[in-house]
Amino acid sequence: MLALGGSAARSATSLQNQIASARTAAGDLRAQIESESRRIEDTAGGLAAARRRLDSIQTDLDARVAALRRTQGALLTSRNRLIALENRLHVATGALAANLRASYEGASPDLMTVILNAHGFGSLLEQVGFMARVAHQDATIVGLTRAARSAVRLEADRLGALEARDRVQATAVLRRRNEVAGLQAALLRVQSRQLAARAQTTVRYHAVNGRLGVLQRRAAAAAAAAARAAARAAAAVPSGNAGVAGISINTGGMVQPPPGAPPAVARVIAAANAIATLPYVWGGGHGSFQANGYDCSGSISYALAAGGLLSSPLVSGAFESWGAPGPGRWITVYANAGHAWMEVAGWRFDTVALATGGTRWSQGGGEFSGFVVRHPPGL
Repeated sequence: MLALGGSAARSATSLQNQIASARTAAGDLRAQIESESRRIEDTAGGLAAARRRLDSIQTDLDARVAALRRTQGALLTSRNRLIALENRLHVATGALAANLRASYEGASPDLMTVILNAHGFGSLLEQVGFMARVAHQDATIVGLTRAARSAVRLEADRLGALEARDRVQATAVLRRRNEVAGLQAALLRVQSRQLAARAQTTVRYHAVNGRLGVLQRRAAAAAAAAARAAARAAAAVPSGNAGVAGISINTGGMVQPPPGAPPAVARVIAAANAIATLPYVWGGGHGSFQANGYDCSGSISYALAAGGLLSSPLVSGAFESWGAPGPGRWITVYANAGHAWMEVAGWRFDTVALATGGTRWSQGGGEFSGFVVRHPPGL
């Protein structure tokens, strides 16, 4: 019977260790997913800020494009004006050349010749006026030619400046557009990598959770089998080994569940039997359910976890808020910041008893003053 109980306890301990390991892995993966989600949120915030910056850049681009179009319009107007001025210069130059040729070929008369050849005073005035108009026209044509040449030169300089400005603005627009495209591509690549990493972590998390569910079902089945075996063993114990209040204890000093005890209580007793004589080790049973020794709260955590009443080890002070307040029908836990012990089906399970009797099981003698009393709901 002891061998059967020890084997079941070792099997339950192994399953509990695997469950604890799977829960730790699931917790780590869940924390990793949360961390990756925060990084994705940070990236999303960066994307939002980048989009606002892109909107500002786009507004600037629109303004630059509008300025570029205005420059190009002014450039076309300047070119058309330059063409008109060059045509005007060409006409003025042609008229001046024609006058010079006519003056050279026609041997224009001087003032004395006009006076001698005049037929009366009226004819003289007419000839003198004609000569004055010809001289004025020549002077006007020369002035227009000079003005046209100066205007062509100024317009050519202005056209060159507009063309240079056009090149600068076009280069600025292209550079800004390239910056926008590069920023968008970089942010999208970062977001894509982060989403892919979180998806992979999520897949691993679901796989670990699935394995955890399998282990928990195996542990429940093993605990139920252990409870049935313990009940059968209790029924087979001779009456001479009967303990107080109908509780049986075998010759090895291990407590047996009384008839009618719930399966969870039987599993708690079987687990407590497995570690009842192991030494006291401060902190034992907290880093892992499987240990060479257990402290007070580690011992209680081990037994309660085997009964499916606890998912992870608790320190003494944490038992003050565990379960439901008050004593239970089958299991009662007494806890404060410095110590914890429990009663199971009328038996005291306490590391203080270990120091005097060599086993954590004893009858009576537990401390009650200064302890918070709790019990698992329903038990």
